[in-house]
Amino acid sequence: MFSRDRWQEIFQSIGKNRLRTFLSGFTITLGILIFTILFGFGNGLKNTFQEFFVDDATNTIWLFPGRTSKPYKGFATGRRIEFRNDDIDDIKKDFAMYVEYITPRISRGGTAKYKGESNTYTTRAVGPAHQHSEKTIIMEGRYINENDILGKTKNVVIGRLVEKDLFKNGERALGKYLDIDGIAYKVVGVFQDDGGDNEERYIYMPYTTRQLIEKNTDKVDQIIVGFKLSIGYAGSKAFETSLNKYMRNKHIIAMDDQNGMFIRNAAEGVKQTLQFASILQMVVAFVGIGTLLAGVIGISNIMVFVVKERTKELGIRKAMGASPRSIVGMVLQESVFITTIAGIVGLVIGMGVLNMIGLDLEDFFIKNPYVGTSTIIKATLFLIFCGAVAGYIPARRAARIKPIVALRDE
Repeated sequence: MFSRDRWQEIFQSIGKNRLRTFLSGFTITLGILIFTILFGFGNGLKNTFQEFFVDDATNTIWLFPGRTSKPYKGFATGRRIEFRNDDIDDIKKDFAMYVEYITPRISRGGTAKYKGESNTYTTRAVGPAHQHSEKTIIMEGRYINENDILGKTKNVVIGRLVEKDLFKNGERALGKYLDIDGIAYKVVGVFQDDGGDNEERYIYMPYTTRQLIEKNTDKVDQIIVGFKLSIGYAGSKAFETSLNKYMRNKHIIAMDDQNGMFIRNAAEGVKQTLQFASILQMVVAFVGIGTLLAGVIGISNIMVFVVKERTKELGIRKAMGASPRSIVGMVLQESVFITTIAGIVGLVIGMGVLNMIGLDLEDFFIKNPYVGTSTIIKATLFLIFCGAVAGYIPARRAARIKPIVALRDE
């Protein structure tokens, strides 16, 4: 493998047959180049799915009240189910081993005004834990806290675009008062959200404040439960089943009444989304591997031609005492060398292309395309293996040539 004479022979052969060497390497370079770019695009698609569909926390279960569609335990069909504050307390107490955090949410429309500017927004009355479920990022000030809940304060946290809409000439919203449906609220925080513009046009307030405004009720629209990540996907499904049964028993809803209450486990949706993204990635990678194999077949065909072209030379070598093993080693080493160099060139070019055009592909739903280090290593080893296979078949045929037959070849 490290024989100086053999390497000199290989380089002499390459130098005398530049066109043949170029064509041999070009098929491999093109194949690995296409593979690298396609695999990078697959990773970019997966990143896009994660950004668009996994914006909110993945360890959450959402509970929505509905209207019964079946009579149950003396209650008629069409009964409206209502969640209340005590549901939150009961879930925290009875499922303490599962619950990481819990928050209600009450959504209402409202008109916000400030110094002649006004616009209609959705207000969300929530608890402090809601920040975790929505992955809300505070830019200035703070989020709703427990003191706001206990004191039923008229404090709000507004989205970045709400501030942009209502506060002109660079004026900051923090500490100012907004008029929302005739009630003055103090802005205690400004947030941003990676979920997009719509997410940044919400206004958050304490849920107890909204309940006070609505005739001091204790009703909530929905309940968001964050479960502990340590329980895993299987644990989250078990928790979902137990929580569903618990709430249906408490609110007297038949287990098979799909309209009485709705429950959604974010972990299930995330799993399906990522599975779909992985399938897309596998399809793209399959096409890339097919292209790479086509290149390997190409170099194998070229090596067959090379051996045939050098039949007389190989016959002379055998007549002078060269062993079949040395003949195989020489042809095999040349094939692996050309394949490896061409493959590395293709990898480098492919990664360079991904780095150059990566930012320009977001409009095509390909975000931050990349090829991981482990993939590069595996692809390189695969190339070396394929180069060995591509060279071994013609090399073995060359080693079987009888010197007398080779010397007669024209």
